[in-house]
Order: sequence, then C-alpha cells, then structure tokens
Amino acid sequence: MRALSIDRFSPIEDLRLIQMPDPEVTPGEVLIRVVSSAINPVDDKTRNGDIGDSTPPFPFTLGWELAGIVVEDPTGRFRPGDRVIGMSHQLGTGRGTWADLVSLPVTEVAVAPTSVGLVEAGTVPLPGATALQVLDWLDIHADSRLLVTGAAGAVGSIAVQIASSTGIHVDAVVSRPSQIEYVSSLGAESVVTHVEELPARSYDRVFDTYGADASEAISDGGRYATVATQAGPAPDLTARTIDSELCQVRADGDVLRQLVGLVDSGVISPRVDSVFSAADVVRAHQRFAAGNLQGKIALVF
Repeated sequence: MRALSIDRFSPIEDLRLIQMPDPEVTPGEVLIRVVSSAINPVDDKTRNGDIGDSTPPFPFTLGWELAGIVVEDPTGRFRPGDRVIGMSHQLGTGRGTWADLVSLPVTEVAVAPTSVGLVEAGTVPLPGATALQVLDWLDIHADSRLLVTGAAGAVGSIAVQIASSTGIHVDAVVSRPSQIEYVSSLGAESVVTHVEELPARSYDRVFDTYGADASEAISDGGRYATVATQAGPAPDLTARTIDSELCQVRADGDVLRQLVGLVDSGVISPRVDSVFSAADVVRAHQRFAAGNLQGKIALVF
C-alpha cells in the first residue's frame, strides 16, 4: 500500500508517498480503505519537528483522521463496505491515517454521516472531537456566555456551531475582518478581530483555539480552556477562582458518533477549502502553509 510516512523531520518539498506493507489487523481492530483525510496544524508541526519530545519514534505515518470503507472487521461491529470515519491519536500511537489502508481499534471508528460525502466527512473527526471534548469540560449551561477565539478555524468554527445550537450566547474572536461574516453565520452574536475589543469580565466560559490571552474577558469563577499547545500552559487564574486547562483531544468512538449526529442534523456543516490527491501532498501542504484558508484541506487516497 501507499503511505505518507517520514523517517526524519523534513521540509514540505520532501514529502512523498512510499510503499509499505499492508497493516495487520490485530484483535479488536477494523481494517479501513481510506478515501479521505485532511491536513491539521498538528500534522505540519509533527513533520517539521515542532512537536519536540512528543514526536513518535521514526519512521511513522502522518495523519489523525479518516473517512473510508471497511475492508475487514473481525469484531463484527462493522460489515465490509460500510462507510466509516475514524480518528487515531497519532502522537500517542505513531499510527497515522495518511495511507491507503489503516487498521484502527474498533472503539475509535463510527459509521460515517449520510448527509455529506466521504471527502467532507474526513475533515471532521479531529477538530470535531476536540470541540466536543472541550465544550464538555467547559460544562456549559443554559445561561452561559461563551467566548471562542480563533472561531474561523476548524476547531473554533465547529465549537461555535455546536454551542450556538444549544441557544447560549456565543461571541467570537477572528484574525481578520474578512472572517467576521462567516463566523456570524455560524451563530456567533458578536465577532471582533482583537481581544482588546472584548468587554471586560463578561464571559463565564472561554474556549481559546490559538493562544490568545483572553483572561481579561472572563468573569471570576468561570472556566477557561485552551487547545493552543504552542502557547504553553493555560493561564493561571486561580486567584480569581477560575478553572483553566490545556485540553488534549482523545480518540473516542462515542464522540465520533455524536459528531455524525450533529452533521446529519445540520448543526455542523463541514467546510472544505480545497481537495488534493495524496500523490499531490506537496502542493496540498503548500496551500496549507499559505494560510487564509476557507475550510480544511482534504487529501484523497
């Protein structure tokens, strides 16, 4: 089979498909023929060495998420031909999803949504699981006022869609004025481009996706979550009785099933910037590096 596997940190131009043995299906796993995956910031950081000590031992295959078709499932949960999505915690396991065939624990796989194609579905698992798990930690309630920073990004946009669908007040921070209309369309009531524009101590919940310091915007006694590992630990706000946490995503089939329900009910609308063949991975990463994305970059196998 073909895989996007690396044996050293390297520039984008060195990425290429290589031939590897087909994976073995061990007990409790399902073999999936990958149709699509997507590029996430963690993939780029892993490729160029920015992850540091958390990088798996070389060589390893990149990629965290997939949509595809079941080839074999000894557990009997899925049938050959079933359309599924899956997520692998690539940093923790070294098992990436950028390959023709991937074997994953059956507990990290769910039936794919029926309302979108597999290209769109393959862009949902990692940012969607991150958004759902962080929103769960934030413990949002009916009268919560939530702030989402980086709300035009993959994680932030899904968080805004999910949270606003519950009827709570959601405001957002984006990086450029051109993103304001899009994030407003997702359900954010007020969208600004700088944290300094936010009203002081007005939110009891903050979901930071890119390392913005929104500590002046959160009210005492609230909860502050960040997924921006590159920015270091979450701010220490204990003096104001604020719980803060640097949240890490977990592979979880139950969460994937929740995401599928949210996609099929119209709460989450996957957004794809562009689609590239896996053989064209260099151009795909160049598009990713160029920034100003209008959604995720899909890789098709």
